[in-house]
Amino acid sequence: MKTIVKMIVVLTAISLLSGGLLSSLDSYTAPRIAENRMKQLKAAIAEVLPKYDYYDEFKTKTSVIYVGKLNGVEEPVGLAFKTAGNGFQGKIVMMVGVKPDFSEVIKMRVLEQVETPGLGTKIVVDPSNKENPLWFPEQFEGLILNPAIEVIKNLKPEKDNQIQAIAGATISSQAIANILNEQIAEVKRAYEAR
Repeated sequence: MKTIVKMIVVLTAISLLSGGLLSSLDSYTAPRIAENRMKQLKAAIAEVLPKYDYYDEFKTKTSVIYVGKLNGVEEPVGLAFKTAGNGFQGKIVMMVGVKPDFSEVIKMRVLEQVETPGLGTKIVVDPSNKENPLWFPEQFEGLILNPAIEVIKNLKPEKDNQIQAIAGATISSQAIANILNEQIAEVKRAYEAR
């Protein structure tokens, strides 16, 4: 009986010590993690918007819209927002820049994804395309948003609202188009209702 009590006391002491150590490490690393996330967010905004001097934040029920502006100019140069949705294997997180009138995409960048390695991961970079490994995300630059984004297979886009699907990863390609079609419409409604 004494052995069991000793084991319980030792295990409790180890658990309390470990928990305290983890808690103190969290309080030490949390500000650094927040700072790095803010740097990544600012870099993503800068990547999807044209040149701007500052941005204002406009919060909606579901997202934050970053309105890029130039000093002394009232009209924004573009709007950026972070969006997410389901891909083939999991969540795809993107930063999207659109023109202030929501007529076209300025740029789109995938920030996080867990798609199939070698296939779905081509939504970020396609190492098999030696000429232009960024061909897939670059298709969104200047993409017209009305009518909605359309995904085509095995053909080059013929219309200003079309993108070419990644061979073998059509579901990931279509997922991005669906996320953008849905979220851009939602952000547009929220921004215009402000």
